[in-house]
Amino acid sequence: MKKTIVASLVGGIIIFAWQFLTWGALNLHQAQQQYTPKQDSILTYLGTQFNEDGAYMMPTFAPNTPREEMEKQMKTMEGKPWAQVVYHKSMPGMSHMFMNMGRSLLIDILVVWLLCWLLAKIPSPSFSTIFLGSLGTGLIVFFNIPYTMHIWYGSFDLMAHFTDALVSWGVTGLWLGWWLRRAK
Repeated sequence: MKKTIVASLVGGIIIFAWQFLTWGALNLHQAQQQYTPKQDSILTYLGTQFNEDGAYMMPTFAPNTPREEMEKQMKTMEGKPWAQVVYHKSMPGMSHMFMNMGRSLLIDILVVWLLCWLLAKIPSPSFSTIFLGSLGTGLIVFFNIPYTMHIWYGSFDLMAHFTDALVSWGVTGLWLGWWLRRAK
């Protein structure tokens, strides 16, 4: 049990550290967070259009639009601009950021613990089995959310997410392969 706890803590910290680097210092996800000098006027305008926090897809259909009408509207939408807007009435302060970072670290530790739990079900797994199991987990994470969302909504930082999956879960796999194979 102690070995799994240590494996999960260190593995979670590895993934968290990579997330910190990729979103912060290395800024690999910059393409998904581009700057526009028109941001103040856009935000002011959006504030007059939205009454509450929400995620909006434009264009889309009004609730209860009949199927025939949806099909007509779909034809008129083809080839025209579209947007997704995630709108919040207020920007949270720094204390909110630190709380989110703490929650992220806890989730990273939990996810690595779940991987360790699965790996423990394999009788005497080899280093390569542990490493490839970890790398496979990273690829499952990548294919399930960033890639699937990219298929529909064309994200601009897909390769950054792919790099995240390979690096964070690969390094975690190296750690777990070494640590979990040590003599008890």
